[in-house]
Amino acid sequence: MTGKSPSGAPWRNFYGRTRGKGLRDSQKEYMKDLAHLSPGPVSWDDNPDRNPLDISALFGERPLWLEIGFGGGEHLVHQAAANPDVGIIGAEPYINGIAMLLGKIRKAGVENVAVHPGDARDLMDVLPKGSVEKAFLLYPDPWPKKRHHRRRFVTAEHLEPLWQVMAPDAELRIATDIPDYVRQAMEEVPKAGFEWLAERPEDWRLPWSDWLSTRYEQKALREGRVPHYLTFRKVSR
Repeated sequence: MTGKSPSGAPWRNFYGRTRGKGLRDSQKEYMKDLAHLSPGPVSWDDNPDRNPLDISALFGERPLWLEIGFGGGEHLVHQAAANPDVGIIGAEPYINGIAMLLGKIRKAGVENVAVHPGDARDLMDVLPKGSVEKAFLLYPDPWPKKRHHRRRFVTAEHLEPLWQVMAPDAELRIATDIPDYVRQAMEEVPKAGFEWLAERPEDWRLPWSDWLSTRYEQKALREGRVPHYLTFRKVSR
């Protein structure tokens, strides 16, 4: 559903989970780190003028990467540790996953990460246009029922704002074990202004050279599902 809330913000339905089982005491301790890891005022109440986030205040002159739905955070922390010259913002509404990520950040000691504990669409509202040089969409919620396919991220509602905030020639990586999600991505992502970069079957059958297999991927492999790795580049429209 679209429209405006009483505050003037876009009215968006959110269908995913935000909470699971209760946090352990250690995870509650990790959640204290969220205040200083927030990228800035994302909500309309905090930022009524909807000014773009000051990325330079977050990461200086480092390039900006974005992970949409970071799950337990293992891939995000892996990329942050391997690329200290890059700043990475992760968006995730699931509080249990956020707590897991914060614990991993403490353990790894990475300092080039910011965390948005909410809907990636709200974050994309305030990211400067053309600021994101690489984006990751890894094992997103498949919404397997056909009537729910419009909730998937690979729809115009999500891909259009993503295209707007990505830099020219920026890279978009999508990993999924759901064949129908691959089909929808191959239909919708190019229409949104992204070129598929595969030249041979290995380009979507084999993971990226800097890939860290996530717990979601390990579950898919145990259950006999085959991962697909799709790489796109933003092009002019």
